[in-house]
Amino acid sequence: MSTSEKAVEAPDHHGLESEFEHEPVPVSRRRSLGSVSAVWFGFPMIITNAVFGGTIVYGLGFWRGMAAILVGNLVLLAYVGTLSYIAGRTGKNFALTAAETFGRRGATIAAGFLSTVVIGWFAFQTGLTGSTLHASLGWNQTWMILLAGVLYIAITFVGIRALTIIGLIAAPLFVVLAVVALVLAARNGGLSGITSYSGGGPNATVFSIGAAVTIVIAGFADSGTMTADFTRWSRNGREAVIASFTAFPVANLISLLVGGIVVAAAKAVDPATNGGDFLPILTSHGPVLSAIAVVFVFANLGSVCTHCLYNGAVGWSQLTGGKMRVLTVVLGLLGLVAALAGVWSYFSEWLNLLGIFVPPIGAILIVDQVLRRRAEARPVRPWRAAPFVAWAIASIGAYAVHVMVPQLSEAIVGIALGGVVYAVIDAFSPSPAREPASVPSADAA
Repeated sequence: MSTSEKAVEAPDHHGLESEFEHEPVPVSRRRSLGSVSAVWFGFPMIITNAVFGGTIVYGLGFWRGMAAILVGNLVLLAYVGTLSYIAGRTGKNFALTAAETFGRRGATIAAGFLSTVVIGWFAFQTGLTGSTLHASLGWNQTWMILLAGVLYIAITFVGIRALTIIGLIAAPLFVVLAVVALVLAARNGGLSGITSYSGGGPNATVFSIGAAVTIVIAGFADSGTMTADFTRWSRNGREAVIASFTAFPVANLISLLVGGIVVAAAKAVDPATNGGDFLPILTSHGPVLSAIAVVFVFANLGSVCTHCLYNGAVGWSQLTGGKMRVLTVVLGLLGLVAALAGVWSYFSEWLNLLGIFVPPIGAILIVDQVLRRRAEARPVRPWRAAPFVAWAIASIGAYAVHVMVPQLSEAIVGIALGGVVYAVIDAFSPSPAREPASVPSADAA
């Protein structure tokens, strides 16, 4: 092993293993399939997804809701699975991968945008921790947000190993408590009529399968696009795809289904607002379940918070030349301030943003690096215009669908447009061999 390799693989000054913010993960440091799967499997198994699933079923009814949930998960399977394959094959994080398609400087926009968006998710879920405990148990919301934020920052600081551990805790805990909640809901025939639930409840916000599919995709459009930050630790592309499969459709489908069943069984409290949140079922059955529910809230929402903060910290550390753990603290504190400011009240607008502007990015990467495989032969340039043109056209098209044809899925339209437009532009572009190589300059720093 060379001196440079030893330096790359050495632990940082915190005594924790390197997170490889600035280079591909060496093959010798890749993690097992079970370890990487635990990172992804524990991510979608969250109470927020139960809320989504319940909201969808509340508007569409059980079977139409389930159809939308299934379609959304199949799209995520293809989308995240393909991006994961790239990561497992190269060992590169999202920002490094984006640089090959958007250019070194161009990646600052694409990766910087997503690395900021996920901090918004961190802020939302941290705030949701406090508001959930306040609504369920009457605890002080501000203090719970502060406690949760500090705890989630500390866990993320440890790195990918901590994400594996929290995934191994959060996912089984979700399954156990969801089963308990459904058993309690089933008393006196509470689950007997779920398949005949027709939806269309008062103040429902989901009116079409297309809108519901967008909700499913948008819930993980950002971290799904940045899947490389997790699956770069896989030993190869095949294991990376398998790891992402445990999340989409498996974990994501389970959590959405639970919320849908809770609503269809008429056991949800204010389903128009809270969807399929099943925590009230647990907290209304004595102090033991209430105490377990508190642990569940911190572990469950902590899973998604730590994953999102990790995405943001890895992305911005690569873009700024900083360290992942330093950026974890800085971005975590910024997210905590946003959580205390009540960012979760803008949740519906947040989902619209994700469904419109994020999916085209991943589609462009897939076309460039998997379907056409042009990036492999092309010198990395400071900027590339083609992906930005495709991103802009796809985003405009998705926004037009959102405004003028809301019954369709703007997320799917964004993915399709982004991929097709970029493929057309790339087909008429000079071959990589004829593209002038970038001249060494300060831009290469």
